[in-house]
Amino acid sequence: MFQRVLWVSLTQAVRSIALVLLPIAFISLMAWATAGSSNGDTTNPMRAALWMWIGAHHIPFHVALQSSAQVGLLSYLPLGALVFPFLAARSGFIRAMDQVERNSQGVRLTRTFFSLLYGGIATLLAWAATTNSVKPILYLVPVATIPIVWLATSTVRIISPRKEIFPINLALRTIAILTGLASIVLAASLFQNRGTVKNIVLVLEPGWLGGALLFLLSVLYIPNAILATLSYLIGPGFAVGTGTIISALSHQISEIPALPLLGALPTGRHPYILFSSAAIALAGILLFVKNSGRKFRSLLMTYLLTVLGFAALAFLSYGQLFTQSLGTVGVTTWKFTAAIAGELAIGVLLAWFVPFIFSRFRERDERDVREVG
Repeated sequence: MFQRVLWVSLTQAVRSIALVLLPIAFISLMAWATAGSSNGDTTNPMRAALWMWIGAHHIPFHVALQSSAQVGLLSYLPLGALVFPFLAARSGFIRAMDQVERNSQGVRLTRTFFSLLYGGIATLLAWAATTNSVKPILYLVPVATIPIVWLATSTVRIISPRKEIFPINLALRTIAILTGLASIVLAASLFQNRGTVKNIVLVLEPGWLGGALLFLLSVLYIPNAILATLSYLIGPGFAVGTGTIISALSHQISEIPALPLLGALPTGRHPYILFSSAAIALAGILLFVKNSGRKFRSLLMTYLLTVLGFAALAFLSYGQLFTQSLGTVGVTTWKFTAAIAGELAIGVLLAWFVPFIFSRFRERDERDVREVG
């Protein structure tokens, strides 16, 4: 059984990697062929495909810019790209389980081998893609890929339907509701500033293939923009470069990168936007109401999971774009997390304190009525 599980896990790990890497390689070769080249060497586009595949797993790069002799870090990567390795790993694990025994030992063994082999192959590919100018941070490759694969395989129900864990389910719904509200605001801002977005695209002059790739890149960065929008709505705001801050109370920015999504940036201070932070307090009230009749531990777990979920998203949506001038892009993790935690706590306390005060007043009135009677 051990050898069979090992072999099946290896073949499916390779398949899962190829499922994402091969389409990226095709796109890279198409872009290389369209742009033209003085020689027929396809090493560069294939290496670029590996870089894009590595970046899809949210693994940062050290980049040496030859034009400016600067060494920078590329760590502001699209959150949306994570969906491709996630789905590919999930598909590979389902296929692996179709070829091994479906029992608890087989599931644990297959998941362990599959995750470790995927991380090991990814590390080898990252090492092969390393050049003097672009260097993936190798020690972060297994740190990033193994948890992604483990989470992807954990969503697969193999033996029997599992009961939904209430705190996790409610925390995920709360995160989905709040990010959904932020996405509506982002869509409205993009529509309102569609002229600016169009001008950014025209300045870039990407061509037909470049335009398609720019559109895909913009779509993959939408989750990052949604987190930045939510941070703007609740107070902390976000940065688009070192020394910049865009929030309801402060607007310090000189220039922006030529990314179409940044056309939706506000042009000044809007203090009234802070009233939208009431949505977070309402979410806290929702957490309290949904946990009514349950133990306090359930409410505490739901609250902590919601805060930790937002903290993880904020951490992944923050980073640097090549140079020191763009050394801070996205939301500040600790500020965003503190704002979410504080405003959720306010909602939970209001949901508990207000009924408590009313009950005390009701008890006092009933006592006064009895005394008068």
